[in-house]
Amino acid sequence: MRINSLRLQLLAWVVLPLVGLVTINLWTSHRNALATADLVTDRMLMGSARAIAERVAVTDGVLDATIPPAALEMFDTGDRDSVYYHVKARGGRLLTGYPDLPEAVKYPGTEASYRDHLLRLLTYSHTVVGAGDDSPISVTVGVTLAGHDAMVRRLWFGAFAQQLALVAIAGLFVLLGLHRGLAPLIRLRDAVRSPSRSDLDPVEVPGAQSEIRPLIDALNVYMERVRAQMAAQRRFIANAAHQLRTPLALLSTQASYALRETVSDARQEALVALQTSSGKLARLAEQLLTLSRAEPGSRRPRADRIDLTEAARHVLEAQAPLAISRNIDLGLEEAGPVPVIGDGTMLREMIVNLVDNALRYSRSGGSVTVRLAAVDGEAMLTVSDDGPGIPVDERDHVFERFYRIAGSTEEGSGLGLAIVREVVENAAGRVTLRDGAAGGLVVEVRLPLAGS
Repeated sequence: MRINSLRLQLLAWVVLPLVGLVTINLWTSHRNALATADLVTDRMLMGSARAIAERVAVTDGVLDATIPPAALEMFDTGDRDSVYYHVKARGGRLLTGYPDLPEAVKYPGTEASYRDHLLRLLTYSHTVVGAGDDSPISVTVGVTLAGHDAMVRRLWFGAFAQQLALVAIAGLFVLLGLHRGLAPLIRLRDAVRSPSRSDLDPVEVPGAQSEIRPLIDALNVYMERVRAQMAAQRRFIANAAHQLRTPLALLSTQASYALRETVSDARQEALVALQTSSGKLARLAEQLLTLSRAEPGSRRPRADRIDLTEAARHVLEAQAPLAISRNIDLGLEEAGPVPVIGDGTMLREMIVNLVDNALRYSRSGGSVTVRLAAVDGEAMLTVSDDGPGIPVDERDHVFERFYRIAGSTEEGSGLGLAIVREVVENAAGRVTLRDGAAGGLVVEVRLPLAGS
């Protein structure tokens, strides 16, 4: 089951490895407890065997083995263990004890079954003074494993209780640490969801850790982009409402006039005017939409590889009918591909507006020339015409939206150069205006070359 709680996930990542380490530690603790119990039992067996061996002596020429009570009582630990023993002279003659008790086959101790019990056994060899050929004697002592196993359990359960307490205390401290560590995230959540926030102001979370700060910065950057998009939408709505009001009223007036007119020629003239106004309105709406798309934050950034030469050639082919209708020589001068990186659609719209402006303001019989070249690691696009030009003191203003030069007779929306500036700045370029060598206006656009 997937855990959706960050607190539980962090707790699991801390506690589960700790539990794994504790499990390994418990396994080693059990082995250590077993080794300790073996050692203690073997020491007791050795003490018992020595005590028995030291009481074996030669009395009246006879080898006598007496079992001291202390040698057996040392195994009385309250676990009701049974103790078995035998004492044998050299050659295997039994002196005392259980004759069928097996001997230990290794030192210090070994385990074997005897009378349906598992015993731990130890065999001890001892030299008896004066015993002659019966020396040395061997003493074997065996004890059942009830006390041994009880010791293993006590040692292991003690270690288990310590490890369990360690995990519980660690989990408690981890929870406390997570509560304090995640507090900035909780404050960030509360700040974002606060009903008092009616705008998209940057969020500040005092005391936020360095790991959380990038999240806060990213959230603030995102809200800045949302603010920019909302501002662009508000500007577009305001601009559209302001600029479309007059053309729509004119269309309504012309349509009403055409409906009232009964003379065929006058009606035809009104319909032609209505068609012309509709075309101008469509062009205005198109430029408003283009300007809205060109504004920063209004659309996802694109990084297309665009050949400006190819784009300019297509634009000039589309603008050729307008140039022919105005008797203007429209030409392209280029020396090969000029690649740039940017939004291909908007870069083509930039060229369309530059060429459209040049054609509209050039006199009949004039010329408009588009030149493309790569200069000093930059793509340079120039559009020159032989129109009236723009006065020097007006050149900073013509890039403003809906700005029209006083006394201009050519109809337009005043959006062409505003669109050009937005597109160029979004592509990290620059646009300048200057006078042509033979008069007119030259618009120069410089953009970074692709791969430069």
